[in-house]
Amino acid sequence: MPRSTVHRVAEEVVAIRHQVIRFPNTPEDLEAVCRGFAGLARHRAFLKAAGAIDGCHVRIKPPSGPDGQCYRNRKLFPSIILQAVCDHQGRFIDTYVGWPGSVHDARVLRYCPLYRRSMYPPPGHFILADGGYPCLQHPLPLITPYKRPVRGVGAQRFNLHHSRARSIIERAFGMMKTRFRSIFLKALEVHHTFVPHVITACAILHNICLGVGDIMAPEDEHEEDD
Repeated sequence: MPRSTVHRVAEEVVAIRHQVIRFPNTPEDLEAVCRGFAGLARHRAFLKAAGAIDGCHVRIKPPSGPDGQCYRNRKLFPSIILQAVCDHQGRFIDTYVGWPGSVHDARVLRYCPLYRRSMYPPPGHFILADGGYPCLQHPLPLITPYKRPVRGVGAQRFNLHHSRARSIIERAFGMMKTRFRSIFLKALEVHHTFVPHVITACAILHNICLGVGDIMAPEDEHEEDD
């Protein structure tokens, strides 16, 4: 496919981002998301969970020269990071793309608009995150699991319910990667500065597919938590 076509189509799709990737915009929508997370967790303590956040590494062809090294992640392949928040159905409600693969998830979080502008979730709600993120109240309320070694039955049960609910973001990434195999399962052929446009376009198309009931089972690809 001509590179100019890829650029044009990706930019056309990205232009409708805010129509497709958006936070719940009514109290009823928010309540449906929270009920969904409580259902995933199988515990009413998660009735105020309003999303799940994680980072995903997308393989790229790194730039030449010394700058190329900063794109190598902890698994030693060059990548760009997609940070995303999804709802209980695996639909992306926020995306932030572009940091080199060597950057830790917690640092990406500190620079994203979601964190800096306290845009979401509403007061009294929280977002679920894995152990690679800090447990926070402000400016972004994040609930993470108890650190290992986990002591006590209560902490073990909490981590189990937390994992059941939070893993929807991993399934969302898995669905998107399976749907767009030629993009996510090998190094992207486009220039590294255009990679965020391609990734964002894929996230938008992922949401559109879910919206019309086109659900895909993700392939097994479990990344270890930091």
